[in-house]
Amino acid sequence: MLVAAALIPDTAVLVAGVTGAAVSVHSLLDPTLEAITQVMALEPDVVVIVAPGLSDRVLGGTVSTSLAAAGVPDDRVLWPTRTLTLDDDSAGRDQPSVASAVALHLVSRAGRHRGLRVVEVTSAPGATALAALGRSLAEERRTVLVVVGSGSGRHGPDAPLADDERAPAYDAALLADLADAEPDARARLASSDPGLAAELAVRGWAPWQVLLGAAGDLEVEARLLADEVVLGAQHAVLVWTVPA
Repeated sequence: MLVAAALIPDTAVLVAGVTGAAVSVHSLLDPTLEAITQVMALEPDVVVIVAPGLSDRVLGGTVSTSLAAAGVPDDRVLWPTRTLTLDDDSAGRDQPSVASAVALHLVSRAGRHRGLRVVEVTSAPGATALAALGRSLAEERRTVLVVVGSGSGRHGPDAPLADDERAPAYDAALLADLADAEPDARARLASSDPGLAAELAVRGWAPWQVLLGAAGDLEVEARLLADEVVLGAQHAVLVWTVPA
């Protein structure tokens, strides 16, 4: 069953050295590591990273934390590039998405190197199928999810895409519901429009649907640790905990 979830930003700039300097351009790293450390302290049987990807897939075999797919050479990253073996019987070596690689970096820095799974999702299957995936991920063992996703990437002139005046109100409502996590808030998140999310360059819509499925009807206590707009994109760090 779901024990807890760390909701973390979808951005490579969390990793030291990606911006070309040891000093971060934002204040999200410490709360992100805190969120992951908190959920790892619950000693789950399995940790499932749920991240946006180019296709819907479950990674297998061994994976690398390299950010080469983001155009960042390994020797520029100030954290060691690690190779981790996932919790399955697969052979081979899959290349994670950038979002998954960032999460693997952070989970590894929190001291977790075993009992790991990585699932990458898109919005294509729809909310119902993504929720069903979430239920399947947490139906047997004590499970922690590390859910990678961010709000709109259309905030102001620094945004990766053109500014959209709808973004501030959208993200304010989104953060309020993620920080609430009561049944009504979760219902709003589950029924949110994937088309609008895509228009606003929201990277967390699909991973959050998986989280909602894993949480099901469980009581959830939510805490917002940080939120910040970085380079035109809305990021937040939260922890969802299921009371014992």
